[in-house]
Amino acid sequence: MISARARLLVLLALASLMAALPAMAQSLKLYVFDTGTIVGIDPAGFHLTRQEVGETDMVCASYLIVHTAGGRTETLVWDSGVVPDAGVEAGKGVTRRGTATKTMKSQLAAVGYEPKDITYFALSHMHYDHVANSGLFAAASTWLVQRPERDAMFSDKPGAAAQPNLYAALKDAKTKVIDGQDYDVFGDGSAVIKAAYGHTPGHQVLVLKLSKTGPVVLAGDLYHYQAERGTDKVPGFEFNREQSLASRAKIEQLVKQTGAQLWIEHDLAHFRTQKKSPEFYE
Repeated sequence: MISARARLLVLLALASLMAALPAMAQSLKLYVFDTGTIVGIDPAGFHLTRQEVGETDMVCASYLIVHTAGGRTETLVWDSGVVPDAGVEAGKGVTRRGTATKTMKSQLAAVGYEPKDITYFALSHMHYDHVANSGLFAAASTWLVQRPERDAMFSDKPGAAAQPNLYAALKDAKTKVIDGQDYDVFGDGSAVIKAAYGHTPGHQVLVLKLSKTGPVVLAGDLYHYQAERGTDKVPGFEFNREQSLASRAKIEQLVKQTGAQLWIEHDLAHFRTQKKSPEFYE
């Protein structure tokens, strides 16, 4: 029978040994995927002129976040493009005014992943140009969604910009419903989802803390064009203008406090300057 003193000595020895071991590497990587473009946009729908906007076409970017800590890797896919992979593979890479030439699956494969490997899946919001490949992640991933967004997505009237058939499989997916509070995806503050309601009932943004790049906000459709920042102009199809402006003010305050880069996901000019997968930000 081991005495209490002997057990204590063993525990102290183990603690000393663990403290002497080098800490396991922790990292966060952000991959940028090209998942389509929307063409032929009239900026008047955003209460802007062509002169204010410059380039009117919009990119439909998606992102892979890879988190490694303690020898364990978890992943998050944020948004999923404007054209389903099946359409691209069939040579019909068009949805409404959206076009795509690369599949999401091929871009995941280029960095060593398949849809079944993705731990978490989240949409900034439910509009058709963000949800095209949602079905790829419905079987194996945990879907992270704001309650009012999920309710609206599966209501009788989800809105003209929604295309429910593209995200229908999410209805039965393993789901984490968020009720407006900050949600720490990996549990260490490196990837936090923040409610930014207004563009849709449960629009959300993702705040990343990258060790070399610094903080980055993937802003969904908080804005569509750089010309919207610093104004009270919102699209004519906004769900709730007052909520949108309040969400913008909240996120802009976060940007000011942290020095974060705010990435407007539809900003084609900025997208052209970014590293594309298989390169990454860290």
